[in-house]
Amino acid sequence: MSAQFHIVVVEDEPVSRMTLAGYLAKAGYRVTEAGDGDALRAAMAAGAVDLVLLDINLPGDDGLSLLREIRRQSEVGVIMVTGVSDEVDRIVALEMGADDYVTKPFNTRELLARARNLIRRTEAARAVRADDPVKRFAGWELDLPRRRLTSPAGHEVRLTRGEFELLAALVSNPGRVLTRDNLLDHVSHRDWAPNDRSVDVLIGRVRRKIEQDPKLPRLIVTVHGIGYVFAGGG
Repeated sequence: MSAQFHIVVVEDEPVSRMTLAGYLAKAGYRVTEAGDGDALRAAMAAGAVDLVLLDINLPGDDGLSLLREIRRQSEVGVIMVTGVSDEVDRIVALEMGADDYVTKPFNTRELLARARNLIRRTEAARAVRADDPVKRFAGWELDLPRRRLTSPAGHEVRLTRGEFELLAALVSNPGRVLTRDNLLDHVSHRDWAPNDRSVDVLIGRVRRKIEQDPKLPRLIVTVHGIGYVFAGGG
């Protein structure tokens, strides 16, 4: 079943790139290797891509620059590969729309599991039934099947995949306190870690888009020590 999915491995170190590509190919995926930004662009222009494994430290265009470029034109799944000490880069990558990240040296079985989960999630999102409801709150409309957010003024507000999944989970459970690990399950389907800031980063991004005053949120309310609750109605 994996053979229908196309993964691009972007890594400038040839041995690491070939080893990872071979591992993914053995798991049944179609894999394209890219040593830099130009090779990534060529791979994406050549046909459908389901997942990009993108190293942050690349010659020429670095991973964050390439992530920004990808997000201007595509919602393809992106897993960033970072160094252990690159915590700031990891947070920035999440803010820019990366779906997940792994740190070097990583366990290839764990990376494969994360890749499978992300591809499964993006495929499920594409298969959302057309008759799913539209959620309305405080003048906003979140159209679940079309993955579209419309402001009270009637303007479409762009959401990354992670932002949409987080907001969809919250508005589908109004008044219910969702813990960070609850939300992390909705957003990334990966194991929870005590220091994982993915949810907090996404909450901040969504608040900046839907709250009148993101510093004094009225729709997505923090429940200290537990998580978040959507207080904007269903």
